[in-house]
Amino acid sequence: MPLAQPAASVRLDRLELRVLRIPLIAPFTTSFGTMTDREVIVVRARTDAGDGWGEIVTQSAPVYSSEYTQGAWDVATRWLGPALLHRGELAPEQVAPTLDPFVGHRMAKAGLELAVLDAALRSEGRSFASYLGATAATIPSGVSVGIQSDPAALVETVRGYLDEGYVRIKIKIKPGRDIAETDAVRSAFPEIPLQVDANSAYTLADADTLAQLDRFGLLLIEQPLQEDDIVDHAALAQQLKTPICLDESITSVKAARDALALGATTVINVKAGRVGGYLEALRIADLCESAGIPVWCGGMLETGIGRAANAALAAHPAFTLPGDVSASARFYTEDIVTEPAVLEDGHVRVPTGPGLGVEVDLDALERFTVARETLRR
Repeated sequence: MPLAQPAASVRLDRLELRVLRIPLIAPFTTSFGTMTDREVIVVRARTDAGDGWGEIVTQSAPVYSSEYTQGAWDVATRWLGPALLHRGELAPEQVAPTLDPFVGHRMAKAGLELAVLDAALRSEGRSFASYLGATAATIPSGVSVGIQSDPAALVETVRGYLDEGYVRIKIKIKPGRDIAETDAVRSAFPEIPLQVDANSAYTLADADTLAQLDRFGLLLIEQPLQEDDIVDHAALAQQLKTPICLDESITSVKAARDALALGATTVINVKAGRVGGYLEALRIADLCESAGIPVWCGGMLETGIGRAANAALAAHPAFTLPGDVSASARFYTEDIVTEPAVLEDGHVRVPTGPGLGVEVDLDALERFTVARETLRR
Protein backbone atom coordinates (compact mmCIF):
# COMPACT_ATOMS: atom_id res chain seq x y z
CA MET A 1 0.00 0.00 0.00
CA PRO A 2 1.85 3.16 -1.15
CA LEU A 3 1.78 6.35 0.88
CA ALA A 4 -1.44 8.25 0.30
CA GLN A 5 0.47 11.50 0.03
CA PRO A 6 4.19 12.23 0.40
CA ALA A 7 5.25 14.66 3.12
CA ALA A 8 6.21 18.26 2.52
CA SER A 9 9.79 19.32 1.87
CA VAL A 10 11.63 21.21 4.61
CA ARG A 11 14.91 23.09 4.71
CA LEU A 12 17.19 21.41 7.20
CA ASP A 13 19.25 24.02 9.07
CA ARG A 14 20.68 22.11 12.05
CA LEU A 15 20.78 18.66 13.56
CA GLU A 16 21.12 18.33 17.32
CA LEU A 17 22.14 14.92 18.65
CA ARG A 18 22.18 13.81 22.27
CA VAL A 19 23.20 10.58 23.94
CA LEU A 20 20.80 9.80 26.76
CA ARG A 21 21.20 7.29 29.56
CA ILE A 22 17.85 6.45 31.17
CA PRO A 23 17.59 4.01 34.12
CA LEU A 24 15.34 0.99 33.62
CA ILE A 25 12.74 0.13 36.25
CA ALA A 26 14.28 -3.35 36.55
CA PRO A 27 17.19 -5.17 34.89
CA PHE A 28 16.29 -6.63 31.48
CA THR A 29 18.06 -9.91 30.69
CA THR A 30 18.25 -11.65 27.31
CA SER A 31 20.70 -14.11 25.74
CA PHE A 32 22.85 -11.04 24.95
CA GLY A 33 23.26 -10.00 28.59
CA THR A 34 21.61 -7.74 31.16
CA MET A 35 20.72 -4.06 30.77
CA THR A 36 20.15 -1.78 33.76
CA ASP A 37 19.79 1.45 31.80
CA ARG A 38 18.97 2.44 28.25
CA GLU A 39 21.59 4.31 26.26
CA VAL A 40 20.01 5.90 23.21
CA ILE A 41 20.60 8.76 20.77
CA VAL A 42 17.88 11.39 20.31
CA VAL A 43 17.90 13.55 17.17
CA ARG A 44 16.33 16.99 16.86
CA ALA A 45 15.95 18.29 13.31
CA ARG A 46 15.78 22.09 13.21
CA THR A 47 14.09 23.20 9.98
CA ASP A 48 12.53 26.29 8.48
CA ALA A 49 9.12 24.73 9.16
CA GLY A 50 9.78 23.81 12.80
CA ASP A 51 11.45 21.05 14.77
CA GLY A 52 11.17 17.30 14.50
CA TRP A 53 12.36 14.48 16.74
CA GLY A 54 13.84 11.06 16.03
CA GLU A 55 15.49 8.25 17.95
CA ILE A 56 18.50 6.10 17.05
CA VAL A 57 17.79 2.81 18.82
CA THR A 58 21.31 1.40 19.08
CA GLN A 59 22.48 -0.15 22.33
CA SER A 60 25.71 0.64 24.13
CA ALA A 61 27.43 -2.53 22.84
CA PRO A 62 27.23 -4.33 19.46
CA VAL A 63 25.41 -7.40 20.78
CA TYR A 64 21.94 -7.23 19.23
CA SER A 65 23.47 -6.10 15.95
CA SER A 66 26.76 -4.68 14.69
CA GLU A 67 25.47 -1.18 15.43
CA TYR A 68 26.12 0.46 18.79
CA THR A 69 25.84 3.92 20.30
CA GLN A 70 29.32 5.29 19.73
CA GLY A 71 29.46 3.88 16.21
CA ALA A 72 26.09 5.44 15.38
CA TRP A 73 27.21 8.72 16.93
CA ASP A 74 30.35 8.75 14.80
CA VAL A 75 28.66 7.94 11.49
CA ALA A 76 25.74 10.30 12.15
CA THR A 77 27.93 13.26 13.07
CA ARG A 78 30.71 12.61 10.55
CA TRP A 79 28.84 11.37 7.48
CA LEU A 80 25.06 11.01 7.56
CA GLY A 81 24.11 14.29 9.22
CA PRO A 82 26.43 16.40 7.04
CA ALA A 83 25.07 14.70 3.89
CA LEU A 84 21.52 15.71 4.81
CA LEU A 85 22.55 19.23 5.78
CA HIS A 86 24.48 19.64 2.54
CA ARG A 87 21.34 18.82 0.61
CA GLY A 88 19.46 21.60 2.38
CA GLU A 89 15.84 21.31 1.30
CA LEU A 90 14.49 17.80 1.13
CA ALA A 91 11.36 15.73 1.60
CA PRO A 92 11.42 12.89 4.15
CA GLU A 93 11.14 10.36 1.32
CA GLN A 94 14.48 11.66 0.03
CA VAL A 95 16.39 10.95 3.25
CA ALA A 96 17.05 7.27 2.50
CA PRO A 97 18.22 7.86 -1.10
CA THR A 98 20.49 10.66 0.11
CA LEU A 99 22.09 8.31 2.64
CA ASP A 100 22.28 5.26 0.35
CA PRO A 101 25.96 5.83 -0.56
CA PHE A 102 26.89 5.05 3.05
CA VAL A 103 26.81 1.30 3.63
CA GLY A 104 24.85 -0.08 6.58
CA HIS A 105 24.18 1.93 9.76
CA ARG A 106 20.45 1.41 9.39
CA MET A 107 19.56 2.47 12.93
CA ALA A 108 21.33 5.78 12.53
CA LYS A 109 19.63 6.37 9.18
CA ALA A 110 16.24 5.50 10.64
CA GLY A 111 16.58 7.98 13.49
CA LEU A 112 17.54 10.81 11.13
CA GLU A 113 14.71 9.96 8.73
CA LEU A 114 12.20 9.98 11.61
CA ALA A 115 13.31 13.44 12.79
CA VAL A 116 12.84 14.88 9.29
CA LEU A 117 9.48 13.12 8.96
CA ASP A 118 8.29 14.52 12.28
CA ALA A 119 9.27 18.07 11.31
CA ALA A 120 7.63 17.86 7.88
CA LEU A 121 4.39 16.33 9.14
CA ARG A 122 4.13 18.81 12.02
CA SER A 123 4.40 21.63 9.48
CA GLU A 124 1.41 20.15 7.64
CA GLY A 125 -0.61 19.43 10.77
CA ARG A 126 -0.71 15.76 9.67
CA SER A 127 -0.21 12.80 11.98
CA PHE A 128 2.45 10.17 11.42
CA ALA A 129 -0.28 7.51 11.68
CA SER A 130 -2.30 9.00 8.83
CA TYR A 131 0.86 9.40 6.74
CA LEU A 132 1.64 5.70 7.11
CA GLY A 133 -1.93 4.67 6.34
CA ALA A 134 -2.76 3.47 9.85
CA THR A 135 -6.40 2.67 10.48
CA ALA A 136 -6.63 1.64 14.15
CA ALA A 137 -7.14 4.12 16.98
CA THR A 138 -5.59 1.74 19.52
CA ILE A 139 -3.31 -1.29 19.20
CA PRO A 140 -3.17 -4.49 21.28
CA SER A 141 -0.14 -4.42 23.53
CA GLY A 142 2.20 -7.34 24.14
CA VAL A 143 5.02 -7.35 26.64
CA SER A 144 8.54 -8.74 26.41
CA VAL A 145 9.69 -10.47 29.60
CA GLY A 146 13.40 -10.91 30.23
CA ILE A 147 15.04 -14.03 31.65
CA GLN A 148 14.32 -14.28 35.39
CA SER A 149 16.17 -15.99 38.23
CA ASP A 150 14.15 -19.21 37.89
CA PRO A 151 10.90 -20.50 36.35
CA ALA A 152 8.86 -19.66 39.44
CA ALA A 153 10.04 -16.05 39.36
CA LEU A 154 9.22 -15.90 35.66
CA VAL A 155 5.65 -17.10 36.31
CA GLU A 156 5.13 -14.43 38.94
CA THR A 157 6.53 -11.74 36.64
CA VAL A 158 4.24 -12.86 33.83
CA ARG A 159 1.30 -12.91 36.24
CA GLY A 160 1.95 -9.29 37.08
CA TYR A 161 1.89 -8.24 33.43
CA LEU A 162 -1.29 -10.21 32.79
CA ASP A 163 -2.88 -8.48 35.79
CA GLU A 164 -1.92 -5.16 34.21
CA GLY A 165 -3.83 -6.19 31.08
CA TYR A 166 -1.20 -7.13 28.50
CA VAL A 167 -2.79 -9.27 25.81
CA ARG A 168 0.28 -11.24 24.66
CA ILE A 169 3.34 -12.48 26.54
CA LYS A 170 6.79 -12.97 25.03
CA ILE A 171 9.48 -14.61 27.13
CA LYS A 172 13.20 -14.53 26.38
CA ILE A 173 14.98 -17.87 26.21
CA LYS A 174 18.53 -19.19 25.73
CA PRO A 175 20.18 -22.63 25.96
CA GLY A 176 19.53 -24.10 29.39
CA ARG A 177 16.83 -21.53 30.14
CA ASP A 178 14.14 -22.56 27.68
CA ILE A 179 12.02 -25.70 28.13
CA ALA A 180 11.50 -25.44 31.90
CA GLU A 181 10.67 -21.75 31.67
CA THR A 182 8.20 -22.19 28.83
CA ASP A 183 6.61 -25.19 30.54
CA ALA A 184 6.17 -23.22 33.76
CA VAL A 185 4.48 -20.28 32.06
CA ARG A 186 2.26 -22.45 29.88
CA SER A 187 1.22 -24.62 32.82
CA ALA A 188 0.32 -21.57 34.89
CA PHE A 189 -1.50 -19.83 32.05
CA PRO A 190 -2.82 -22.45 29.59
CA GLU A 191 -4.85 -20.09 27.42
CA ILE A 192 -2.71 -16.97 26.97
CA PRO A 193 -1.14 -16.03 23.64
CA LEU A 194 2.51 -16.92 24.29
CA GLN A 195 5.67 -16.72 22.22
CA VAL A 196 9.39 -17.10 22.89
CA ASP A 197 12.37 -15.09 21.68
CA ALA A 198 15.80 -16.69 21.36
CA ASN A 199 17.72 -13.66 20.03
CA SER A 200 19.94 -15.90 17.86
CA ALA A 201 21.10 -18.03 20.80
CA TYR A 202 20.87 -21.46 19.11
CA THR A 203 22.29 -23.39 16.17
CA LEU A 204 20.78 -26.01 13.91
CA ALA A 205 22.37 -28.64 16.17
CA ASP A 206 19.81 -27.59 18.81
CA ALA A 207 16.84 -28.60 16.64
CA ASP A 208 15.80 -31.42 18.98
CA THR A 209 15.69 -29.04 21.93
CA LEU A 210 13.73 -26.45 20.00
CA ALA A 211 11.29 -29.13 18.82
CA GLN A 212 10.35 -29.70 22.45
CA LEU A 213 8.72 -26.27 22.38
CA ASP A 214 6.10 -27.58 19.94
CA ARG A 215 4.02 -29.06 22.76
CA PHE A 216 3.34 -25.65 24.31
CA GLY A 217 1.11 -24.24 21.56
CA LEU A 218 3.22 -21.14 21.02
CA LEU A 219 2.34 -18.36 18.60
CA LEU A 220 5.92 -18.49 17.30
CA ILE A 221 9.58 -18.84 18.15
CA GLU A 222 11.47 -15.68 17.31
CA GLN A 223 14.95 -15.70 15.73
CA PRO A 224 16.25 -19.03 17.03
CA LEU A 225 19.45 -19.02 14.92
CA GLN A 226 22.06 -16.45 13.91
CA GLU A 227 21.20 -13.44 11.76
CA ASP A 228 22.86 -14.81 8.62
CA ASP A 229 21.59 -18.39 9.04
CA ILE A 230 18.74 -18.04 6.54
CA VAL A 231 19.31 -21.47 4.97
CA ASP A 232 19.56 -23.09 8.40
CA HIS A 233 16.32 -21.38 9.46
CA ALA A 234 14.67 -22.93 6.41
CA ALA A 235 16.01 -26.34 7.43
CA LEU A 236 14.86 -25.82 11.03
CA ALA A 237 11.38 -24.82 9.89
CA GLN A 238 11.00 -28.29 8.37
CA GLN A 239 11.65 -29.87 11.79
CA LEU A 240 9.32 -27.72 13.92
CA LYS A 241 5.57 -27.32 14.19
CA THR A 242 5.96 -23.95 15.90
CA PRO A 243 6.11 -21.11 13.35
CA ILE A 244 9.51 -19.45 13.01
CA CYS A 245 9.54 -15.65 13.12
CA LEU A 246 12.60 -13.75 11.94
CA ASP A 247 13.80 -10.56 13.60
CA GLU A 248 17.53 -9.82 13.34
CA SER A 249 17.69 -11.50 9.91
CA ILE A 250 15.21 -9.05 8.37
CA THR A 251 17.30 -5.98 7.56
CA SER A 252 15.49 -4.84 4.39
CA VAL A 253 12.60 -5.64 2.11
CA LYS A 254 15.03 -7.70 0.01
CA ALA A 255 16.06 -9.73 3.04
CA ALA A 256 12.39 -10.34 3.83
CA ARG A 257 11.66 -11.39 0.26
CA ASP A 258 14.63 -13.79 0.24
CA ALA A 259 13.66 -15.33 3.60
CA LEU A 260 10.11 -15.93 2.41
CA ALA A 261 11.31 -17.43 -0.87
CA LEU A 262 13.53 -19.90 1.00
CA GLY A 263 10.84 -20.86 3.48
CA ALA A 264 12.96 -19.61 6.38
CA THR A 265 10.05 -17.87 8.09
CA THR A 266 6.27 -17.70 8.18
CA VAL A 267 6.04 -14.64 10.48
CA ILE A 268 8.09 -11.43 10.45
CA ASN A 269 8.90 -9.00 13.25
CA VAL A 270 9.29 -5.51 11.76
CA LYS A 271 11.57 -3.06 13.58
CA ALA A 272 12.00 0.27 11.85
CA GLY A 273 15.46 0.90 13.30
CA ARG A 274 16.75 -2.47 12.22
CA VAL A 275 15.61 -2.02 8.59
CA GLY A 276 16.71 1.59 8.11
CA GLY A 277 13.53 3.53 8.74
CA TYR A 278 9.75 3.54 8.88
CA LEU A 279 9.35 3.80 5.12
CA GLU A 280 11.36 0.61 4.60
CA ALA A 281 9.40 -0.99 7.45
CA LEU A 282 6.19 -0.13 5.63
CA ARG A 283 7.51 -1.70 2.42
CA ILE A 284 8.25 -4.92 4.31
CA ALA A 285 4.77 -4.90 5.83
CA ASP A 286 3.24 -4.41 2.39
CA LEU A 287 5.27 -7.34 1.03
CA CYS A 288 4.10 -9.59 3.84
CA GLU A 289 0.49 -8.49 3.50
CA SER A 290 0.57 -9.35 -0.20
CA ALA A 291 2.07 -12.76 0.61
CA GLY A 292 -0.39 -13.48 3.43
CA ILE A 293 2.42 -13.46 6.01
CA PRO A 294 1.61 -12.17 9.53
CA VAL A 295 3.72 -9.27 10.76
CA TRP A 296 4.03 -7.47 14.07
CA CYS A 297 5.94 -4.47 15.39
CA GLY A 298 8.90 -5.26 17.60
CA GLY A 299 10.50 -2.95 20.12
CA MET A 300 13.96 -1.75 21.14
CA LEU A 301 13.07 -0.30 24.57
CA GLU A 302 12.27 2.99 22.85
CA THR A 303 11.68 6.27 24.62
CA GLY A 304 8.35 8.01 24.08
CA ILE A 305 9.60 9.30 20.73
CA GLY A 306 10.17 5.89 19.15
CA ARG A 307 7.25 4.37 21.06
CA ALA A 308 4.85 6.86 19.45
CA ALA A 309 6.24 6.07 16.01
CA ASN A 310 5.94 2.33 16.65
CA ALA A 311 2.33 2.71 17.76
CA ALA A 312 1.53 4.43 14.45
CA LEU A 313 3.28 1.71 12.48
CA ALA A 314 1.54 -1.08 14.40
CA ALA A 315 -1.82 0.53 13.63
CA HIS A 316 -1.34 -0.16 9.92
CA PRO A 317 -3.72 -2.90 8.71
CA ALA A 318 -0.81 -5.14 7.62
CA PHE A 319 0.12 -5.64 11.29
CA THR A 320 -2.11 -8.51 12.37
CA LEU A 321 -0.37 -9.79 15.54
CA PRO A 322 0.08 -7.96 18.86
CA GLY A 323 3.50 -6.33 19.00
CA ASP A 324 5.91 -5.09 21.64
CA VAL A 325 4.53 -1.54 21.91
CA SER A 326 4.03 -1.60 25.66
CA ALA A 327 3.31 1.18 28.11
CA SER A 328 6.25 3.43 28.90
CA ALA A 329 6.01 2.38 32.56
CA ARG A 330 7.02 -1.15 31.51
CA PHE A 331 10.61 0.09 31.32
CA TYR A 332 10.89 3.66 32.62
CA THR A 333 9.95 5.48 35.80
CA GLU A 334 10.33 8.70 33.81
CA ASP A 335 10.11 9.04 30.04
CA ILE A 336 11.22 12.03 27.92
CA VAL A 337 7.76 12.93 26.56
CA THR A 338 5.09 14.85 28.41
CA GLU A 339 2.41 12.19 27.87
CA PRO A 340 4.02 8.72 27.91
CA ALA A 341 2.17 5.74 26.45
CA VAL A 342 -0.17 4.04 28.94
CA LEU A 343 -2.03 0.74 28.90
CA GLU A 344 -5.82 0.95 28.58
CA ASP A 345 -7.70 -2.38 28.57
CA GLY A 346 -4.67 -4.12 27.09
CA HIS A 347 -4.22 -1.52 24.36
CA VAL A 348 -2.05 1.53 23.67
CA ARG A 349 -3.57 4.58 22.04
CA VAL A 350 -2.16 5.72 18.70
CA PRO A 351 -1.17 9.42 18.83
CA THR A 352 -3.22 11.61 16.51
CA GLY A 353 -1.55 15.00 16.88
CA PRO A 354 0.70 16.54 14.21
CA GLY A 355 3.85 14.58 13.45
CA LEU A 356 4.54 11.92 16.05
CA GLY A 357 1.82 13.42 18.21
CA VAL A 358 3.96 13.66 21.34
CA GLU A 359 5.83 16.56 22.93
CA VAL A 360 9.33 16.14 24.33
CA ASP A 361 9.87 17.01 27.98
CA LEU A 362 12.92 19.23 27.63
CA ASP A 363 13.72 19.14 31.35
CA ALA A 364 13.77 15.34 31.38
CA LEU A 365 15.77 15.34 28.17
CA GLU A 366 18.38 17.54 29.80
CA ARG A 367 18.59 15.39 32.94
CA PHE A 368 19.31 12.23 30.98
CA THR A 369 21.78 13.78 28.50
CA VAL A 370 25.37 12.58 28.77
CA ALA A 371 26.71 13.91 25.45
CA ARG A 372 25.56 16.35 22.77
CA GLU A 373 26.60 17.82 19.44
CA THR A 374 25.07 20.27 16.99
CA LEU A 375 25.67 20.03 13.24
CA ARG A 376 25.03 23.07 11.05
CA ARG A 377 24.78 23.72 7.35
